[in-house]
Amino acid sequence: TLNPNPTDSCPLYLNYATVAALPSRVSRHNSPSAAQFVTRLVRNCLPGGVHRCIVMVCERSEVFASACALARAFPLFTHRSSASRRTEKKTVTVEFFLVGQNNGPMEVATLKCLASATEGVRLAARIVDTPCSEMNTDNFLEEIKKVGKDLGITPTIIRDEELKERGFGGIYGVGKAALHPPALAVLSHTPDGATQTIAWVGKGIVYDTGGLSIKGKTTMPGMKRDCGGAAAILGAFKATVKQGFKDNLHAVFCLAENAVGPRATRPDDIHVLYSGKTVEINNTDAEGRLILADGVAYACKDLGADIILDMATLTGAQGIATGKYHAAVLTNNEEWEKACVKAGRNCGDLVHPLVYCPELHFSEFTSAVADMKNSVADRDNTPSSCAGLFIASHIGFDWPGVWVHIDIAAPVHAGERATGYGVALLLSLFGGASEDPLLNLVSPLGCNGESPPEEMERDSKRRRLV
Repeated sequence: TLNPNPTDSCPLYLNYATVAALPSRVSRHNSPSAAQFVTRLVRNCLPGGVHRCIVMVCERSEVFASACALARAFPLFTHRSSASRRTEKKTVTVEFFLVGQNNGPMEVATLKCLASATEGVRLAARIVDTPCSEMNTDNFLEEIKKVGKDLGITPTIIRDEELKERGFGGIYGVGKAALHPPALAVLSHTPDGATQTIAWVGKGIVYDTGGLSIKGKTTMPGMKRDCGGAAAILGAFKATVKQGFKDNLHAVFCLAENAVGPRATRPDDIHVLYSGKTVEINNTDAEGRLILADGVAYACKDLGADIILDMATLTGAQGIATGKYHAAVLTNNEEWEKACVKAGRNCGDLVHPLVYCPELHFSEFTSAVADMKNSVADRDNTPSSCAGLFIASHIGFDWPGVWVHIDIAAPVHAGERATGYGVALLLSLFGGASEDPLLNLVSPLGCNGESPPEEMERDSKRRRLV
């Protein structure tokens, strides 16, 4: 008998197998799939061996979250010498046993969707786990090109001095001191019959020393993970397009290394960003918001996006505000705030809202000589919200579209391993515009087949997600 509190497990005959139980109940801010516990149990309880098998017993509504949680337990990146000597490839077979309502066998299309999603999660985690010596801006661009080639898409790339010439003062200013130059890269999916344009903007700081406002010896290790937002968007874009997406979707990657050197940005420097606004630098370690400000302004001005979502490992304060497991969401739209929370519960990438109140908080960035500073005056005044508001100010607080900011600083890793956080969340949140039935099922937005056919016909030209 297993007595989960919150979980329980029991090894069977000679440890050849283990049976484990998930929590019988979870609180309202957790996922019904108990995804975090799934990953933890598999890591701790799965017997060793080359060919292993997992049987996951769950309801159909929890299949997507459970599959993504299982994928997190098997990271791809390792430089252990024993791995290079291993001749036989390890395999893990996952079988789903469905219980409750709608518990028939899963369709092949569902399994293909799960394969795409889990590949996306593991791709994102591999990029985040890889050190900057192997995942610099050049290497990240190669990863983007590889995904583009798989999908038949040629990326748009703006690099180095061209960034400066075209007015991307944020990305150029942050990355100009590094050996490998900064870049803005865009993958675009533009199908026929699209009803709206969506842009995902990812922070891709491949390493963050803090710049001249340099980090200490205890806070700098782990800063290879500062590209977690861009990595998640790459993994999610690949899976989304593979499964069929009905609307225009642009993945915008803001890539730079925040390095120290003679060309590094100094505190007191003033940058002109792509929005045309001027920013006085008072903290070179608040660099993510500078590159994302350029990214969202490009999505608004050049891509004509109706919905802009930026994802970033933006602030250490996020882990204090919403914890290690829940990302923080800041948005100008209440419906999308609720949708993000619901999508998080559906997919296991948990999310919790931050205060959105620019009229009270944006004054933190007041500058005497520029339009704004890049870091707050008072670090005790909701710094995670303020950091997000800095990004939003470059498309304007009165912009009529939907802007969503997801800060994933804490959930991007668990211990010393990347989680691939964000891939499942994006697939779920935008699943209403997917051609895949499973992604429709886990999406909190759009039509999930509840409308009568004549109403759906009438609404076919309406926007799918807004």
